[in-house]
Amino acid sequence: MHENKLYANLKKCIFCAPEIPVLGSYVSRNGVRADPEKISWIDSWPTPNTETELRQWLGLANYLHKYTKDYAGLIQPMSSLLKEDVAWNWQPEHQDAFDAVKKSLASAHVLMLPDTSRPFHVVCDASDFAIGRAFIQFDAEGRVRVVSYRSR
Repeated sequence: MHENKLYANLKKCIFCAPEIPVLGSYVSRNGVRADPEKISWIDSWPTPNTETELRQWLGLANYLHKYTKDYAGLIQPMSSLLKEDVAWNWQPEHQDAFDAVKKSLASAHVLMLPDTSRPFHVVCDASDFAIGRAFIQFDAEGRVRVVSYRSR
């Protein structure tokens, strides 16, 4: 490591742990999951009353979007409030979208770590306002496991 100018601080090292925190996620031999503290922040966030509050909440939710299927489709009603010439007017469809994102993140999947010895499969979907895909693999028991979600 020293030859490549890489250094480890033993005080920051974690050895023989079943799970370790890495960049806002938790990694274990079973896969990658969202940080439960961040999920709790999102879930306990009150309904936004201003565009600024919505942007703050979406900033945190966007950080965890990789754990949510069709994230772009879920946030679309709220995104429409952020357009330039749109006056703030929180409606039931915005609340439904807000609650749907909270629910989706609260039940977020553990993403499988990619196994390059197994084939990857891509599942795609599109609508009038969003496109999405999921990379999946079959695990050793033949179960379908999601490696990653992406949508926009």
